Amino acid sequence: MERLLHYVWKYKLYGVAPLKTTKGKALQIIDPGIANNDAGPDFFNAKIRIDHTLWAGSVEIHEKASDWLLHHHDRDKAYESIILHVTGCNDLELERPSGEHVPQLVLTIPESVKRNIEWLLYRDTALPCQAHIYTLDSLHIRSWLDALLSERLERKTKDILSLLEHYKNDWNEVFYIILTRSFGFGINSDAMERLARSLPLHCIQKQRGSCSQVEAMLFGQAGMLTEKKGDAYYRFLQQEYNFLSHKYGLTSIDHSVFRNLRLRPYNFPYLKIAQLAAIWIQHDTLFSIMLNANNMGEIKKHLRLSPSEYWTTHYHFNIESAKKEKLLGENAMNTLIINAVVPIFFAYGLHNKLPEYCEKATHILQYLPPEKNTIASAFNMAGITCNNAGDTQALIQLKREYCEKKKCLFCRIGFRLLKEDIQL
Repeated sequence: MERLLHYVWKYKLYGVAPLKTTKGKALQIIDPGIANNDAGPDFFNAKIRIDHTLWAGSVEIHEKASDWLLHHHDRDKAYESIILHVTGCNDLELERPSGEHVPQLVLTIPESVKRNIEWLLYRDTALPCQAHIYTLDSLHIRSWLDALLSERLERKTKDILSLLEHYKNDWNEVFYIILTRSFGFGINSDAMERLARSLPLHCIQKQRGSCSQVEAMLFGQAGMLTEKKGDAYYRFLQQEYNFLSHKYGLTSIDHSVFRNLRLRPYNFPYLKIAQLAAIWIQHDTLFSIMLNANNMGEIKKHLRLSPSEYWTTHYHFNIESAKKEKLLGENAMNTLIINAVVPIFFAYGLHNKLPEYCEKATHILQYLPPEKNTIASAFNMAGITCNNAGDTQALIQLKREYCEKKKCLFCRIGFRLLKEDIQL
């Protein structure tokens, strides 16, 4: 209830009827103020007029007026500047710590807002507003998608900068971890990141002159070289890893963190690790190469490399398949670029105050086709058309950060449905 009062106050959803304080004085809301997410009053820099007097200061909101005492605001000097107390239930007249009366407004939430917010927040469906999105103006949807894409890129930037701090500003190491995680393609992303964190890039760089040694380190660290039986190449990699793990003091992760169930052979983690190994065998400092790439073709050329000869006849160790070159497909390539290259460009640009890399990141998303996933499909059915990968990334942000968390009050779609009194 209190959260809804905050919302109605912030966005002036209380209608146009004349307002009065609990003492019967005429009240005009000129500016509801700036929401405060930290300690102290709920809104700063508000402006109101009570009768003929203009007031500027802070506003506090509670479900019940008596919560003022419950939260000890009557003894807190931070609340001396309160010019108005907003409540849903007037069960107590209030005083400031100085003893002066606090003007108070009983805020009535419109029935349409109550009805629609209950529908949005408590309806047990993945997308409660799905049947009504089509009624909204396309420009409103477009501006919201642009904002959501910025949110998603900024969230990923925060994660990248946290890694950068941990790895002492080593962009090559950070990109190695992000790229390796992306090779998990969702189902094995966490496992692939654990692999990268357990095997420093410099170990791979020192052995990149030998294809078998790079593969041995990656497969060994992934815990995939522990079987007692295997074909000749498998046993050879075991020997290589035994030597290299002792040389670099490596301890493998548990291979059980990787999942094969219900994966198509082309998505087996064994093949993905082999494809990843091919990249690091070919490139020493891939991050700088990516930064200097002039176009999408160059970016893809450096990521689409054939794994070693063994993998032309294998998707898995010890089980032969028909001979076929195992290059990354176009969809997989685009996914890697979206999840690894774009975020690192954006973060690098923000961190180093080089906006051209931020622009490069967003241009890539505008160039790439929309992703095919259940989230994009659900919103497409609701009337939101995805034109490129930037749109699908925005919708992923919307679904995960707003829909799944029931933050309809903070979603521009939810806000418009509430404001326009659409019958949900």
